[in-house]
Amino acid sequence: MPARLPSCGRYNAEVNFDAVIVGAGLVGASFARAARGLSIALVGSASRGRVPEAFDARVYALSPGNVEFLRRLKVWQSIAPERLTPVYGMRVSADNGRSLLEFDAYRCGVEALAWIVEDSLLQDALWNSVRARDGIELIVPADCEELELGADHATIRLGGGRAVRARLVVGADGAQSFVRGRAGLGVAERSYGQTAVVANFACERPHANVAYQWFQGGPVLALLPLPGSHVSMVWSVPDAEAGRLLALDGEALCREVGRACGGMLGELTMVTPPRGFALKRLKAGRPVAPRVALIGDAAHVVHPLAGQGANLGFQDARVLAEVLAAREPVRDPGDFRLLRRYVRARAESLFAMDATVDGLFRLFAAEGRTASLLRNAGLNFTDRIPVLKNILMRQAMS
Repeated sequence: MPARLPSCGRYNAEVNFDAVIVGAGLVGASFARAARGLSIALVGSASRGRVPEAFDARVYALSPGNVEFLRRLKVWQSIAPERLTPVYGMRVSADNGRSLLEFDAYRCGVEALAWIVEDSLLQDALWNSVRARDGIELIVPADCEELELGADHATIRLGGGRAVRARLVVGADGAQSFVRGRAGLGVAERSYGQTAVVANFACERPHANVAYQWFQGGPVLALLPLPGSHVSMVWSVPDAEAGRLLALDGEALCREVGRACGGMLGELTMVTPPRGFALKRLKAGRPVAPRVALIGDAAHVVHPLAGQGANLGFQDARVLAEVLAAREPVRDPGDFRLLRRYVRARAESLFAMDATVDGLFRLFAAEGRTASLLRNAGLNFTDRIPVLKNILMRQAMS
């Protein structure tokens, strides 16, 4: 039977679950779907709306490893194939095109370097999958008001008088995480002083399933292939410049983007209006505590220049689900020693990605001739060493 969608105001009795997930977005829903053998309450602020026929302004570049994860969950197969775009190549330029780094799926020995999927389509596929799985109760819409951590269970008190009790609370509720704050896990947060301006365009020339990226001495422009002759733009620029770009009309913005990419794809025509997302670096002081675990943006946020935000969140969900599935029969899913296994399993890759992305941002934002020579030499050197390029790509695709 599909999970029920109760109205929080109708229930007052406490309900027992193995885990309650706060946050019903991509990461929370994927963990709910992946957590085998657990009774789960998934608490979200709103249910999914109708999937738009036009392109969604927000897209993700998912690694082959995460696409395989979603296939195992029977989620990826439910997305219309004509709305999915494989990335066969990637071209990275710096300092007005004077250096270039190219990646090719064929030379890396893979079907695709990444897959581009729209936010609304992926959200809808995950939502439908969760609703169809037994053992999950969806509680939407719901506002979390209190979190109480006890010796053998945790209780979340919701608006309308309902209390949900579980052995484990999973915080998948984003950068402003209620769970993280109420559990006292702390956070280190720093603004990049940039806004990601996103929009979709029709392009005159075919993109040939190639993703383009230009480092512009601080700003970073990316054009990602979409179905047909369309591309999705992510342009990370200083906040003041983002305000100017967002205020432009469609034709003016198309001209700005065309100049910035050197007319690579010919004339551009706007398909979806631009939106802006403030960029910051965030890391939870601790990702776990007794009866609490954080995943996705509740635990870490990185700059989008490497397109790894959603990928890191899916990896968190997969690893935490695997740790819980492999626990000893007598071990409580909220046991702190068990949750530490999740932390150890994720520590190395999270540290490497955070340090790499932040280091790249600083390197390409640095001004002066020395910094320019250093980054150009680095890109050109990497491009000439196939083994090094393959190592970098396989790490990103895992």
